[in-house]
Amino acid sequence: MIRSNEEQRQALRSTWVSVWVNIFLASAQVTIGFFARSQALIADGIHSLSDLVADGVVLFAARHSHAEADETHQYGHARFETAASLAIGLILLATGIGMVWSAGVKLHAGVGMDAVHPIALATAALTLVAKEGLFRYMRRIGERLKSSLLIANAWHARADAASSLVVAVGIGANLMGYHSMDAVAAIIVGFMISKAGWEFSVEAFHGLTDHALDPEEIERIRQTILSVDGVRDQHGLRTRRMGDWAVIDVHIEVDTHLSVSEGHYIAETISARVKTEHRVAECTVHIDPGTVRHLDRLLALPPRTQVQALVQQVVQTPATLQLHYLDSGLEVEAELQDTVLPDQLARLQQTLFDTLKHTTRVRRVTLRCATPEDHA
Repeated sequence: MIRSNEEQRQALRSTWVSVWVNIFLASAQVTIGFFARSQALIADGIHSLSDLVADGVVLFAARHSHAEADETHQYGHARFETAASLAIGLILLATGIGMVWSAGVKLHAGVGMDAVHPIALATAALTLVAKEGLFRYMRRIGERLKSSLLIANAWHARADAASSLVVAVGIGANLMGYHSMDAVAAIIVGFMISKAGWEFSVEAFHGLTDHALDPEEIERIRQTILSVDGVRDQHGLRTRRMGDWAVIDVHIEVDTHLSVSEGHYIAETISARVKTEHRVAECTVHIDPGTVRHLDRLLALPPRTQVQALVQQVVQTPATLQLHYLDSGLEVEAELQDTVLPDQLARLQQTLFDTLKHTTRVRRVTLRCATPEDHA
């Protein structure tokens, strides 16, 4: 979940561009608004200053969210970015509601703007162009890096562009004598900003509450898992968001008699392929021998130490065991270190099976002795 140095540099650079643009625009709007006697322009300048809060949130998240895991955050810090996205979403939501409320009060009261200097309109238009350009630039960087935080901050700039559009329409209407158009446009844009803020807040909230990935993405991950050689089936696929990444775990079903090393190889292959083909940071794979569905029956089978003691009791000679714990029961493969005649070996195998059957749910017992080649 750690971005490359180049990706981190692009994220920080785009945010610092936003910081300096907002400082310049806010200073120009407040100064020109004061001399042009435009309260709307001054208010929009103060609104631009509020963008610095959002930029500060982004810089904080960019500094901390991609740090490596540590003792207190053992899964990393990706959710710092999600929390920051939630903060920006709430800022957008509050901004939109505030604009709707303020414009509604003005429209209801029929309060118009005082006569303003035409330079205020030019300043509002310049701000609109600058904010729209900033939005497109930041959104392009955010989509390239797949950063919900940068995209949210880009839409914050779009909200400011909408606010500047409201100011431009209001000033233009003021100059033409249609004062009520300012409030009408403000209400429309305010609802648009509120909608964007709500959507970002809900998305970030989902990320903080272990919300699953979209069904389409889950199905794509499922098909990637099933495409790995050796996987018979899968179940129990679970996904959750971790910032702009995902963490998943899954049970896969393999041949019941695979070795531990081959099962581990298949699991690592799945993890590597899923991480390569999807935006997944962690992939935990649990190996199931065949179709294991009755965990209580499986756990009721005896541990190796108990089986080893029973085998030793019957064969009275050193033996190497390979055990297969299956839904249908226990399969025991025992190899004697000493050479035994075939008839005696068959009798020992039957005795061992009868002994194990009385104490555990044994399915099959295979007994063989080592050949001279094995000893060699």
